Amino acid sequence: MDVRVHGRNLHIGDRLRSHAEKKVSRAARFFDHVGDAEVEIIEDPNQRNSAGRFSAKISAPAAGHIVRGESGGESAFAAVDKAVDRFGQNLSRLHDRLVDRSRKGSKKDLNVTSPRADEDSPEGIEIVRVKQFVMKPLTPEDAALQMEQLGHSFFFFLNAETGVQSVLYRRRDGRLGLIEPA
Repeated sequence: MDVRVHGRNLHIGDRLRSHAEKKVSRAARFFDHVGDAEVEIIEDPNQRNSAGRFSAKISAPAAGHIVRGESGGESAFAAVDKAVDRFGQNLSRLHDRLVDRSRKGSKKDLNVTSPRADEDSPEGIEIVRVKQFVMKPLTPEDAALQMEQLGHSFFFFLNAETGVQSVLYRRRDGRLGLIEPA
């Protein structure tokens, strides 16, 4: 597993780089299908925000899903440690779900274990980023798992069952909804 470490508003020293590489590699050792990991360490230049001045974001592909871990801390090392813990928890959760799915032959209900999402609404309508990606066909259950791993409130995917582009989203009541064209 290759771990790429870079910083924003921060110079990454050799000690911090080796610390992050070692921690991320150790967290991913129990999961066989982890690709190259990307670690971004960010320093907030606002001196008043001393408690969460540093943040770390880790993302890596694993078994066809993107697994992430994010956290903040008083130092870059503390932020990396907390983010690695969350990254490891998300890897473990993905592994458990993949094992459970392979053991159960019945069709799953999308709304059985869906936690309630934060209901933050974006302010303004300015488009600040455009993403383009290749869509591979997924079942709605796989899309729900991918959406949860990414931490998003919606997921756009190509439905393998119907062959149409669909949107899976988290409703205000915490359950999931599916939008398909007529």
